[in-house]
Amino acid sequence: MPGGNHTQKFCGITLLVAATLLSGCGGLQSAVNPAGPQSNHISKLWWVMFYVSTAVFVVVIIFLFLALANGRKRNALAGPGHYAPPELKPLPEGERKKRNLVLGATVLTVVVLFVFLMESFFVGRGLTSDLSSKQGVSIEVTGHQWWWEVRYMNVDASSIFSTANEIHIPVGVPATLTLKASDVIHSFWVPNLHGKKDLIPGKLSTIWLQADRAGVYRGQCAEYCGHQHAHMALWVIAEPAEQFNTWLQTQIQSAVPPANESQKRGQQVFLSSSCVMCHTINGTRAGSNIGPNLTHVAGRHTIAAATLENTRDHLSQWVTDSQQVKPGNRMPPNLLSPEDLQALLDYLQSLK
Repeated sequence: MPGGNHTQKFCGITLLVAATLLSGCGGLQSAVNPAGPQSNHISKLWWVMFYVSTAVFVVVIIFLFLALANGRKRNALAGPGHYAPPELKPLPEGERKKRNLVLGATVLTVVVLFVFLMESFFVGRGLTSDLSSKQGVSIEVTGHQWWWEVRYMNVDASSIFSTANEIHIPVGVPATLTLKASDVIHSFWVPNLHGKKDLIPGKLSTIWLQADRAGVYRGQCAEYCGHQHAHMALWVIAEPAEQFNTWLQTQIQSAVPPANESQKRGQQVFLSSSCVMCHTINGTRAGSNIGPNLTHVAGRHTIAAATLENTRDHLSQWVTDSQQVKPGNRMPPNLLSPEDLQALLDYLQSLK
């Protein structure tokens, strides 16, 4: 039956929309799956706006169907094949009802907007006041086209170190992030932990974030910053304090020296090629800060700003010709012999 087909299509579309909405309620990057106090504030605001907007939508649809039903009823009274003429001189009583209905809807709209305003105000206060008095980890994050430089600050200069595209934080401890951009405007966004914060060249901005449970949370540049904007991601890894301190002590150390002949050759390839002009490996004469610090590159989960899993094959692709993976990035192709390439990979994979 035609009516049955329309009903089935409507149900199918409804299920598809519901599945799409529910798919965003969990996972590694979701504003409605909060893992910290600030994201919890944002999530509550989102749900308030969702429920109120849904209620408004339902009321509007109900009135729409009532209007359609009233029109059908008036047409039915006019007889088959005829349409009821418009009311050129509506009755005063009907006009009063419509006026009262419009006034009531206007008052309700003002109340809803006021609720949104107050809820947004208190959420904004909560985002800035909850952690401002606590001492925690201090991290400087710099946005580049198209990767994240992460620098862990410390009053002891010997304990300062840099990594890339991964931020480790201890569970339950606030982290202060000082944000800046080196080229164009970027935006730091880890939905499970906090809202968006712009990185503007020449300006410093600061946010607090905290993870209340261990996990790996995906972040993303949320401001269009060029050709590879979509591939400028990062990971925030929240771990127990003991595990975090172990990672911290490892990062402070210089790179491990080559352990075999292949790794020694790989180190010489790195130091004698264009790699040394852009990257730093602590403990060697490589000290450029144009590209990511590679002192402990093998300990990272991904490369190329969370574009590729950190495997030997992916590392080989990236070193050989990164433009095939991420067109437009600033790393040039490296024309290495197969022997030199394998030795270089051995060396880089030893840097844990």
